[in-house]
Amino acid sequence: MDVLLLGASGRIGHRIADELLARGHRVTGVSRSGEIADGNDSDFVAVAGDATDAGDVAKLATGHDAIASALGPGDDADPDVLTTMVRAVTEGARRAGVARLVWTGGAGGLEVESGTRLIETEDFPEEWKPVASAAIDALDVLREADDLDWTYLAPAALIEPGERTGEYRTAEGELVTDEGGESYITMEDFAVALADELEDPQGIHTYLATGY
Repeated sequence: MDVLLLGASGRIGHRIADELLARGHRVTGVSRSGEIADGNDSDFVAVAGDATDAGDVAKLATGHDAIASALGPGDDADPDVLTTMVRAVTEGARRAGVARLVWTGGAGGLEVESGTRLIETEDFPEEWKPVASAAIDALDVLREADDLDWTYLAPAALIEPGERTGEYRTAEGELVTDEGGESYITMEDFAVALADELEDPQGIHTYLATGY
């Protein structure tokens, strides 16, 4: 596939690029500056782009088979920019005629055993709530795009760099936990899950959680 990868310069984004390239796909990696490390593969092209501009997204997406997003608000940005990005990317996808979109989302809106959302639990860190709330709002916007084949792919409660095992589990709308009740996935295995979803869709119009 020819995949437009938004947010390719981030920690998750560049792992997604590596995974897609290893599988033989062609990747156009987008960042605001256009400067992306490790972009020396012949099937990888780094470009500058503004994910808050639907026209820019449409121009970049034209000719691609799918759009993958690893976009985040950035450390010093208003988290609400996530909803602006979703609106711009979905509109850009329509203009470009690209129906398939896999969006890297957040785990905050996933339900836990009590039936409440993760963000509503007592142990959810207060400092994470603004970004988690914005990610939930972004999902609400994405759910309006029923004309696109979108998947909102969420990591586990904890995601960090680690080993690529190729193993993970998914669940629709529910936090994935291991036998000890921990919710965790490495960025490498999240990239595997995202690439798998692009190649063999299992969660069209779904809030799809990942974890071990």
